[in-house]
Amino acid sequence: MNKQGNTYTFLYASIMVIVVAAVLAFVSETLKPMQNKNVEVAKKIDILKSVGIESDAKTAEDLYAKSIVATKVINMSGEEVNGVDAFTVDLSKEVRKEPKDRNYPLYVCKTTDGEKMIIPLRGVGLWGPVWGYISLDSDGNTVYGAVFDHKGETPGLGAEISKEFFQTPFKGKTIFDKSGSFTSIKVLKGTNSEGNPHAVDAISGGTITSNGVSDMLDECLRGYEKYLKK
Repeated sequence: MNKQGNTYTFLYASIMVIVVAAVLAFVSETLKPMQNKNVEVAKKIDILKSVGIESDAKTAEDLYAKSIVATKVINMSGEEVNGVDAFTVDLSKEVRKEPKDRNYPLYVCKTTDGEKMIIPLRGVGLWGPVWGYISLDSDGNTVYGAVFDHKGETPGLGAEISKEFFQTPFKGKTIFDKSGSFTSIKVLKGTNSEGNPHAVDAISGGTITSNGVSDMLDECLRGYEKYLKK
């Protein structure tokens, strides 16, 4: 009797596992198009935000269509790559390649201040990936705006990269010095970077995340150096 009871319990548990797994798989596949759409919309919101265009889930697609007048993919030599859609380039995969083999997406946005170039960024923070978008004036040097986000940085510390107080100081900074050499923009700890055209202040207590943003800017922007110098 006990053996029969154990068999029944085993069969019942196995059937339930199979049923639950099937239901979860069905729900996952059903929701996947909606999830992908939400990711696309969130991406467009961030792209627009980097040039100061505020949008939400309802307005992002229309504003993106009206504001983004061109998209390009370039290589590290500054040449345009044909046949690759900038919006679908997965930076999480590109950053694992050698820099010379990467696809570098670029967005051109029409704003009330003229056309701006928007460059996507991807790097590593303390607990996971960090990412963002930085926009440049038509000189290909001066920062017009920046937006950053993260997956799991510490609230009140590294997570502050997503706050306006950290992002605003990037505006007006430059990624090339007066001689035309690439400098990127450093995120420096314990200094007042107000007068430094190539640096912003790090987040207090968020040193590793700040360093991650600094490294991300250097590595990602370096890929556009030859293109921007043109």
